[in-house]
Amino acid sequence: MAQLMRTSNPALTGDSFRTGEASYGESMTISGAVNKTGVLLICCVATAAWTWNRFFNAPSPQEAMQAVTPMLVAGGIGGFIVAMVTIFKKEWAGVTAPVYALLEGLLLGGISAMLEQRYHGIAIQAVSLTFGTLLAMLLAYRSGLIRVTDKLRLGIVAATGGIAVFYLLQFILGFFGVHFTAINNSSPIGIGFSIIVVIVAALNLVLDFDLIENGARMGAPKYMEWYGAFALMVTLVWLYFEILRLLSKFRQR
Repeated sequence: MAQLMRTSNPALTGDSFRTGEASYGESMTISGAVNKTGVLLICCVATAAWTWNRFFNAPSPQEAMQAVTPMLVAGGIGGFIVAMVTIFKKEWAGVTAPVYALLEGLLLGGISAMLEQRYHGIAIQAVSLTFGTLLAMLLAYRSGLIRVTDKLRLGIVAATGGIAVFYLLQFILGFFGVHFTAINNSSPIGIGFSIIVVIVAALNLVLDFDLIENGARMGAPKYMEWYGAFALMVTLVWLYFEILRLLSKFRQR
């Protein structure tokens, strides 16, 4: 069973749904997780729209940056902290998951606005591609076109782990003046790398669907609906950022 419940999404670990608490109350359902995902998306969009408006309603570009910088910091650092709390205290997900979505909305709104100012129309393109990918992966999963086998799961876990290690290494080496220019610019290598990362992020959605379905089948406690929705948000936020990054590289060419 532990092997079955393995995933590359850090929010959906092997023991996420292995609990007997459901026997003392209501059990998790797929529809419940879907509804709560909708609530989190609304929270995220609300704060993203607020940050977006603050940026574009500022009198000057300098004041716009000053207006959204605190929100970017709060969203980035605060979102990470709340995500860690949610992962380790799953029973708090009913409170922490909406807070995470609100904080990530601040980050998404600020970054999207800054890129929109440089590349007109990029934000709506990224949003459309993100939700289009979500729908496509859900249909592929539900139709059986993509089956979550042990080999597929292991491959996605390994690829996601490798990407995470590379990003961490890149962040650390940046303090010493070492930059991976070919990866981060609009060269064929940089674009190719971003396409691979987007594919890996999209495949993580399939693992998330599988984990939520298994959680409902195993009779996980009701609060795991919020946790499952939170896990999907983690992947969707990552996917959106990677698509935004890929589109910006195309625009640079």
